[in-house]
This record gives sequence, structure tokens and C-alpha cells, in this order.
Amino acid sequence: MTASIEPMTVQDAPRCAYLETVLFEGDSPWPEDAFIAELAAPHNHYVTARENGEVVGYAGVALLGQPTRGAFAVGEAEVHTIGVDPNHHRRGIGGQLLGELLRVADEHGGPVFLEVRTDNEPAIELYRREGFEIVGTRAKYYQPSGADAFTMRRPENTEGSSR
Repeated sequence: MTASIEPMTVQDAPRCAYLETVLFEGDSPWPEDAFIAELAAPHNHYVTARENGEVVGYAGVALLGQPTRGAFAVGEAEVHTIGVDPNHHRRGIGGQLLGELLRVADEHGGPVFLEVRTDNEPAIELYRREGFEIVGTRAKYYQPSGADAFTMRRPENTEGSSR
């Protein structure tokens, strides 16, 4: 079954905040008001994955700089978050969510950046399949656990997107 990818609404914030507590318990999970604030920012694009009407995943990207293309592109995007209910892992939902973020980022233009825990091998593999490369390490990035993060970058998609 493929999840439906839909725009996130303020009404989705409590479920997303709950999933954060399950997924990121040791690393300051986002509260409900953080999702609401992200939705209010005009440069952000947040979506949910739904199955049978239930939010089973969420993701968000910030579109930064000017949405231009070419040699003098000044736009870029930063993936803020991707989370999938553990009961729905390994079913391609994370890939669907990332695909939507990359579609929007490709329309904006420029490279896409993200941070990921250095021990999150399934996520790192997903990002690599989508053209991301590790460009740095941020020591003790996640708090309060002190876990390190890789900074990953996907170059601007200049071939057009099939998304």
C-alpha cells in the first residue's frame, strides 16, 4: 500500500509531536507548537503521509534564498525533518516523503542539505540513493544525547526531476 502524501495542517501537529516523542525520545523531540511555527513560515513546505486517514509520517523542508536556476543560482533547501511511525517502517514511506521534499526543492533550485544521526544507517542509505553525499560531521549535534550528525548535501538537480 502506498501512503497518500498531503500538506500538513495545524490539526496534524499533535500527532506529529507524538511521533517525535516515539522516534526521537533522547534528542529533544519537537513539541506541537514547533510544528505549528514551522507551518506558519512562508518558506517552509511540510507534508504528512496518511494511511486510512491516519498520519503515519511527516516531513518538512525550508526553501532558502531566491528560487533561481543556472550558474548564478542562490537558492538552496534544507530538510528539517522526516519521521515515520515505527509500525510503518521499511515500507517506503520515508522515501515517498523525501521524494515530495525533493520535488519541491528541485522547483526552487539549488542544492539540498540535511543532518542525520551518524548511526541512522537506513536513513543514510535512503539519502545516498537520492544523490546525497556526506560533506561534514557535526559533533554532539543532537541534544541532550550528544549524538553526532552527518551533514549531507545533494547538488542541484540540473537534469529536471521525474518526481
